[in-house]
Amino acid sequence: MTTSTKVLLLNSSILGDGGQSRALAEHFKTQAAERDDISVTERDLVAQALPHLQGEELASWMVPEGERSDAQHALAARSEALLDELFAHDVVVFAVPLYNLGIPSQLKAWFDRVLRAGRTFRYTENGPQGLLEGKRAVILAARGGEYVGTALDSQTPHLTHMLGLMGIGEVDFVYAEGLAMGEGRREAALKEARQGIASLTARL
Repeated sequence: MTTSTKVLLLNSSILGDGGQSRALAEHFKTQAAERDDISVTERDLVAQALPHLQGEELASWMVPEGERSDAQHALAARSEALLDELFAHDVVVFAVPLYNLGIPSQLKAWFDRVLRAGRTFRYTENGPQGLLEGKRAVILAARGGEYVGTALDSQTPHLTHMLGLMGIGEVDFVYAEGLAMGEGRREAALKEARQGIASLTARL
């Protein structure tokens, strides 16, 4: 029996179907559909936007489940649902635009609810230890300018460190850069990214 690889695909572009990171996500879905051993669950973090994390929601996680009020149960359920979804998948694919040199706030709201001490990492005498070892991540990064390898690319280490905190150390990046630097540069970058996606999907 063939074991299916379960993929969680997270979109975070605010531009809808016009977003280039969404175009990369669609290409990934097309490639994955050609494999009968890959299943994809998609979550749109813009259409299903999470509110910014507030103190009341954070506090609800600290209360034992049997002692939570109805309001605390409702608040804690946001994080629990996202964690259950994350735990159930083998690979997480992030379609990520670059906004003001960082990740979209919608994606940050997701990370704020899955980066939880005691659930996805724990503190030890030697520092934090990730609890999600064995999972992989793929970043499909769409950018108007060219930032890879420069001091302005704060997005790459930020994502790498957040995933690493959870124990996801195998992270592959596919970049489509220079998308606002002329039609020729744009088409070349998208072609290269599509090739990278096809190569990565073949190895899942």
